[in-house]
This record gives sequence, C-alpha cells and structure tokens, in this order.
Amino acid sequence: MALPINRGKILIIDDEPLNILALSAVLKSRGYTAITASSAEEGLTFLKENKDIKLVLMDMMMPDLDGYEATSRIRKTEPIKDIPVIAVTAQAMSHDREKCLDAGANDYISKPIDIDELTMVIRKHLQ
Repeated sequence: MALPINRGKILIIDDEPLNILALSAVLKSRGYTAITASSAEEGLTFLKENKDIKLVLMDMMMPDLDGYEATSRIRKTEPIKDIPVIAVTAQAMSHDREKCLDAGANDYISKPIDIDELTMVIRKHLQ
C-alpha cells in the first residue's frame, strides 16, 4: 500500500467551525496536512512556534482581531513575515480584493470557495 503524499502543513485561521471542517477535508484530500486555529491570536501564536507551516488560509472577517490586522502583523514579524497568506473572505467586491492585498495577503479567494481555484492558488504559492 502506497503512503499518502504529504505536500506540507497549511494553517487555517477561521472562527467558523464548519469552514474549518470543510477546508481541512479539502486539504487532506489534496495531500496537505491541515492545522487549525479558531482565532487570529491563536493562529499568530501557532505560526511563531511552528516553523514547518508552509502557507496560511486566513479568514478576513473574524471578531476581535480580524484577518487584515493579523496579516499585517505576520508581515511585520520575523521569522514568519514571508509565509504565503491567502485571504479567504465572503467579501467579494473588487475593492475587497485590493484591501486584502494591501494588508499583505499574497492572494485572495472568495466564499463560497471554488475547490479547483483554491487548489490552484495554493500550488502557485508553494512552488
């Protein structure tokens, strides 16, 4: 029996358990290990303590510390400042994409998530 491919660890930061469950299942089916955080603060702490995270899927609309501020903090923090961050948001207007990129996100995916688009964006940033 062949061992499953492990393409690396991806951190999902989202306050909605159903989003975490769905994204985790998709990532696992594509050969990634999903690590989850239910708040931006928890995600930032996890990133600082775990050097093997390859990419972050960041929900932008969270209570307390939102994804915009969390992404901005990542960009200002050594040694995690260069980790790819993909903004995941229900905000789908053109200015919302720019706001995510201005906060430091490398890319943007709108909800509901197109699985093929998500996979393509992840692969682009992990090459």
